[in-house]
Amino acid sequence: MTAIALVTGASGGLGQAVARELREQGWTVALVGRDLARLRAAFGAEAACIAADVSTPDGARTAVAQCQRELGLPTALAHCAGTTLLAPLHRTAPEMYRSCLTANLDSAFFTLGAFMDALREARQPGAAVLVSSVVARIGVANHEAIAAAKAGVEGLVRSAAATYAPSRIRVNAVAPGIMDTPAVARIIGTGAARAGAAKQYPLPGIGDPADLARLMAWLLSDQAGWITGQVWALDGGFSSVRPLVK
Repeated sequence: MTAIALVTGASGGLGQAVARELREQGWTVALVGRDLARLRAAFGAEAACIAADVSTPDGARTAVAQCQRELGLPTALAHCAGTTLLAPLHRTAPEMYRSCLTANLDSAFFTLGAFMDALREARQPGAAVLVSSVVARIGVANHEAIAAAKAGVEGLVRSAAATYAPSRIRVNAVAPGIMDTPAVARIIGTGAARAGAAKQYPLPGIGDPADLARLMAWLLSDQAGWITGQVWALDGGFSSVRPLVK
């Protein structure tokens, strides 16, 4: 029987990379996003696309339920939905902060909850991978809101991993540095900005979403079957290595 994976934020740069990687590895993939037209444009009319806003409880439940109806029970979750926010605390309006938490932390909480409910009702094991960020692991200026949201994701991962380990459901996260995605391109759109961002990393450069997708797919696979409650950094050494300054 073909394994089924649910990928949220599937129309984004990382979501597309994860979906492609999982499909290449033989998974049947349900693609979730708020805009059905964008999903169809990215994956084609024959793909299993689900329009749902997973930052709400109803939207998260809808995504999982529709996957079950159309494909079967998803035993893997790659939660790629989210946004970034580059702004200092004193320039972050309350609505900006709330939007950041809704897109990143609320979506993770509600989607993981709906996924867990489906697995527990079916008495099936499974695995989930959520997306944190390097800014939740080391202080980076002007990232207060997104750092708070992603730190919440990491806490959610560790607690859920402890709660559901007896049910053989694994929960992990990845914490990337800057990734070469359309969302990031809006921030480092000029050559100078891109070069400056790349120089911040001990291994200079901008991260490749395909590398992160391979790590996430591995964490969902049986090869990572004794790994849970972990946050895996893919950040060119940014969070753990002090580069030599010349």
